[in-house]
Amino acid sequence: MKRGMTRNVQSALALVALGAGGAEAADLTILGPWLGPDEVQVQKVLDLFRAQSGLEVHYAGSDSFEQQIVVDVTAGSPPGIAAFPQPGLAANMAARGALTPLAAGTADWIRDNYAAGQSWVDLGTYADAEGADQLFGFFYKVDLKSLVWYVPENFEDAGYEVPRSIEELKALSDQIVADGETPWCIGLGSGGATGWPATDWVEDLLLRTQPPVVYDAWVTNEIPFDDPRIVAAIEAFGHFARNDSYVAGGAQAVAATDFRDSPKGLFAAPPHCYLHRQASFIPSFFPEGTEVGADADFFYFPPFADQDLGSPVLGAGTVWTITDDSPAAHAFIAFLQTTEAHEAWMAQKGFLTPHKGVDPEMFSDPTLRKMNDILLGATSFRFDASDLMPGGVGAGSFWTGMVDYVGGKPALDVASDVQDSWQALK
Repeated sequence: MKRGMTRNVQSALALVALGAGGAEAADLTILGPWLGPDEVQVQKVLDLFRAQSGLEVHYAGSDSFEQQIVVDVTAGSPPGIAAFPQPGLAANMAARGALTPLAAGTADWIRDNYAAGQSWVDLGTYADAEGADQLFGFFYKVDLKSLVWYVPENFEDAGYEVPRSIEELKALSDQIVADGETPWCIGLGSGGATGWPATDWVEDLLLRTQPPVVYDAWVTNEIPFDDPRIVAAIEAFGHFARNDSYVAGGAQAVAATDFRDSPKGLFAAPPHCYLHRQASFIPSFFPEGTEVGADADFFYFPPFADQDLGSPVLGAGTVWTITDDSPAAHAFIAFLQTTEAHEAWMAQKGFLTPHKGVDPEMFSDPTLRKMNDILLGATSFRFDASDLMPGGVGAGSFWTGMVDYVGGKPALDVASDVQDSWQALK
């Protein structure tokens, strides 16, 4: 048996062989969000499945995936597999009866083989057309958001150490101020999406002040947006963002600074700031030639030492589902459970995985490996809340509310406004 080739895969491939009435019967179509260089990477993973299965696999990428999958399902011509960038849309499709439950035993496999496995089971479990919860989604390819970026040389020159708790992070911020410097660069500007970086702050802080079940109930509005626990998380963000001494340019610059420009202060001489909280993609906006690991580095956005909430991680990722039931589609989901499937993308770029069985030496660079260590150390994982909320809230009133908040509006007033907007959508 090949390394990573599980009995589940062998069994699924046997079903393909038995059920295929001809070559076309065993073909598999896959729709995903990747185009350009990203499509090249996913095709290399699919090449491995093609070689193992003998199937013809046709991948189509779309930059309007969310619209395309709805059109295909409505027209009665869905792909065999759909890779959703947002689980909320997958849940909607499950409720329409457009998804097929994954094979029995898949949930147990995820619990046993993924770090924070129950989190991934929960994220892939949705109500079907009859309202019964079933596992429809398998997460493969993850993004990490719980990161703080810094310049090691600046830390070394100033004698600073990487903090291991929020309390130490606050103490470091105070020390930087006492040294006559500014600790943070924060920017919320993003054109029509201005405000979204603040939502990630609030989500990370909620996971560090409340159990994951509170986060989950907030995402569905079972806990209202103006609940005291949510307001407290917003105010925890304000401890950093609304403090003129803490932020480059003062608090009034936070909303006006484009998020793509905000980390540049780390690299000024002398530094305009020492810390920047942002997701794993932000090096794309560092000065040209910046080498992560040498010129810039990151650490895990830490938990509160006085809270017993483990090591929560905030992020995103793609959830793979069966949208046209067939043995070939089930064989592919079984393939995604192999170490080989994960390592095939690890060896390229932009891939993180919670799979505990992979060989970390397969990562294409040490930065990805270090990020993945954070993911593997997670005791819980939660998907970006704003992506799970209704669009009018998560990509609307939540964004604008955070801009109002950094501008001086009280957190409770902001939270009440967002809650009112949510109620209006019901």
